Amino acid sequence: MKRFAAALIAVGTALSVVPQAAAAEYAELTNVRTGRHATFDRVVFDLTGGQPQDSASVVAQPENCGSGKPISAPGVEFLEVRLTPADAHGYTGSRNFTTPDLANVRSVVFTCDFEADLSIAIGLGRANAGYRAFFLTSPPRYVVDIDH
Repeated sequence: MKRFAAALIAVGTALSVVPQAAAAEYAELTNVRTGRHATFDRVVFDLTGGQPQDSASVVAQPENCGSGKPISAPGVEFLEVRLTPADAHGYTGSRNFTTPDLANVRSVVFTCDFEADLSIAIGLGRANAGYRAFFLTSPPRYVVDIDH
């Protein structure tokens, strides 16, 4: 009887988790754009689908999420942006490029695109730069502004 009750609880728990997972707002990256403004550089990630969860954090060196090996890219330090659930499977642009026309952003490099975990590192020309990261809609996009 105890095994039956435990099995029933396990099934109930599993069923209650499935709708939450299905309700996640999955996004797909379609384009990456950069631009220079008077006091900041902007990196824009164009998206389709829903609005994923986001995080941005400073890292010393970008690393490949699968191997853990360092990824070579210009930058004194890196701001790693993570969007989940999201992917860039249909994205056809470069996944590692420099940005010579920008004041502080030196490079953009993909660090992870696996199992709905999309991470992209932005190489910075100077350490401790201020930044703002936020979503915009119509069309959906994730914007990162990095101070000069």
